Amino acid sequence: MPEPTPAPMPEGMRVAVLLPVPALGALDYAVPEHLEGHIQPGAVVEVPLAGRMAVGVVWDKGASGGKVLPYGKLKPVNRVLDLPPIRADLRTFIDWVSAYTLSAPGPVMRMCLSASAALQPVPVRRHYALNKSAATDGVRMTPAREAVLKVLADGTPRVASEVATLAGVSDAVVRAMEKTGLVTVSDMSVDLPYPQPDTTLKGPTLSDEQTTAARAIADKVWEGGFAPFLLDGITGSGKTEVYFEGLAEALKAPGAQVLVLVPEIALTSQWLDRFQARFGVEPVVWHSEVGQAERRRAWRAVASGNARVVVGARSALFLPFQHLAFIVVDEEHDPSFKQEDGVLYHARDMAIVRAKFAGCPIVLASATPSLETLVNADEGRYQKLVLRERHGEAVLPEMKAIDMRHEPPEAGTWLSPIMVREIEATMAAGEQAMLFLNRRGYAPLTLCRTCGFRIECPSCSAWLVEHRFRRELQCHHCGHVEPIPNACPECKNEDTLVACGPGVERLFEEVTHRFPTARTSVMTSDTMMSPSATAHMVQQIASGHLDIIIGTQIVTKGYHFPNLTLVGVVDADLGLRGGDLRAGERTYQQLVQVSGRAGRAEKPGRVYLQSYEPEHPVVQALLSGDGDAFMAAERDARSRHHMPPFGRLVALILSGPEMADVLDTGRMLAAKAPVEHGVNIVGPAPAPMARVRGHHRFRMLVHTRKEIKVQPLIREWLSRIKPKKNVRIKVDIDPYSFM
Repeated sequence: MPEPTPAPMPEGMRVAVLLPVPALGALDYAVPEHLEGHIQPGAVVEVPLAGRMAVGVVWDKGASGGKVLPYGKLKPVNRVLDLPPIRADLRTFIDWVSAYTLSAPGPVMRMCLSASAALQPVPVRRHYALNKSAATDGVRMTPAREAVLKVLADGTPRVASEVATLAGVSDAVVRAMEKTGLVTVSDMSVDLPYPQPDTTLKGPTLSDEQTTAARAIADKVWEGGFAPFLLDGITGSGKTEVYFEGLAEALKAPGAQVLVLVPEIALTSQWLDRFQARFGVEPVVWHSEVGQAERRRAWRAVASGNARVVVGARSALFLPFQHLAFIVVDEEHDPSFKQEDGVLYHARDMAIVRAKFAGCPIVLASATPSLETLVNADEGRYQKLVLRERHGEAVLPEMKAIDMRHEPPEAGTWLSPIMVREIEATMAAGEQAMLFLNRRGYAPLTLCRTCGFRIECPSCSAWLVEHRFRRELQCHHCGHVEPIPNACPECKNEDTLVACGPGVERLFEEVTHRFPTARTSVMTSDTMMSPSATAHMVQQIASGHLDIIIGTQIVTKGYHFPNLTLVGVVDADLGLRGGDLRAGERTYQQLVQVSGRAGRAEKPGRVYLQSYEPEHPVVQALLSGDGDAFMAAERDARSRHHMPPFGRLVALILSGPEMADVLDTGRMLAAKAPVEHGVNIVGPAPAPMARVRGHHRFRMLVHTRKEIKVQPLIREWLSRIKPKKNVRIKVDIDPYSFM
């Protein structure tokens, strides 16, 4: 008699879990009975994956691909981590970013779980506190013990080493006092809560113009709901103090949190000082240079709601805020908000989306707003607030161009006679000068004057940049470094290698030769290797310990140097070369920003632009101060050709170790390209940077009318072909780089 068929196993609870893994969507897992009451959408869980344990988030949507496994084949969730759930608005945001950028949701979600240490239990350490109810009868009181009790009298628990240092005793004295009953001992998290901002402190007195803008922002914050603002204020107009008022209003709500995005977090030492002066504490800082322990503390504080104000780089946009009530994107025009690796997104644009899903106001602040933002404001999608007066007694600097065709520098030098005289006059007046050249290193090219050999990177289509301070040649694309050779690698002749073109180190050499008594320093990302180094340099400049500062774009940020009265732009034409869509706009923004460092206090400032083409519209806009007319011309030109923001661009970057395979994949794509009205596709063509890190690169560019939805079009197109082995296709929606 055949055995009876066993009854099917009753189906229990199943959940979809999104893991921070490329190419995977959400996967279904079984929920054990003992966890059924603890799992909800957003819960952070540990699950088995390919023979290991992985951390993911319980997702709202089911498993991707439409295939539903029988319950009996599902692997079980191992445990729920002791972390607050990821909120629905952030989960929706992650799905939206994934769909918009055509990225798998896993890598997008990975940015949310980027602090791996935060997913582990927080270490605890033994803390000592004063036992106020302890009887001292029968306890021998030594001077060392009295010193310890004096330190603990404020009621703050401290670890033994800290107490010992403050009391001037050994750790053993502190530990031994546990037996006396004079102190209590408890194991506490090493991550102490962040101090809370004080919203009762008053900021500086605002001008009428500032007050009007601040009130508009604060009113919307008080009302709540999504409301985008453009805060368009000239350099030195006090934009920071204006949005601080909105920030203060947001913090009045219990548990409300604020995010301030800045383009380069290492450059915000003065911003942090201003925040502390306004709110009594430092904000929570988030960027790539923050160590693992502090990242753990910050991530958990954001997730718990203890971190009230976070200032961070673009990745801070994906932190798990509990109650995001206000967002600021400072220097919204800055190109570094565009993420060029991994998930390709623009933090300014994604911040608008994050604010919409969170239902909170957002301020985009800039002295030189991007054309995209200006168009949104002009068409009524953003409320525009304008500041056209410098704060206090400061006035805009005087702008002049130096025509290098008629005032050329001496042979082998880079400063025109007029610039040299202006620096001399500035030094004689006891004031500071800043020279701007957006080119790192000593020289961009080293060649042999005998055979003409140019020293290139072995892995990239790029010349090696000489860094004479470090005595090495470096590739600024892959990081390859090699010592400066004594002889030409090609013809083997010695002493024939010559540096071509100026970098900031070469300019430093010229300045120290011309002004040997001046205190001169170079400020670049090569010399400012950490936030503390940047803060020290800024403090040195602000306190008057330097006379001449030479720098790259790092000096264009919103610093306030009261005694800086002269800004010299060594090569105002540098950013105008090449076929970049935004070359003119970007150069104008950069030069306005660096010019804004001059004359920010009561002393008037002067700006001199060295140019071989002073009639260029960018230079003329700077000289006339009519940036509105320049941006209007840019707008008209882009509108005529349906270029962003009046059209859409999508870049496809093909790369691989074998050029033939990359080109074949490009040809397959071209053969299967969609044919639609309003869609133009060019390429494949070798990228301007045709080889990076040993991989050959080709580019294709899709240009469409604004009304066309490009994501479905690109997704369907890519599904038509199978790339050659080891060929990667990277899709960049709304590209900013065309290299």
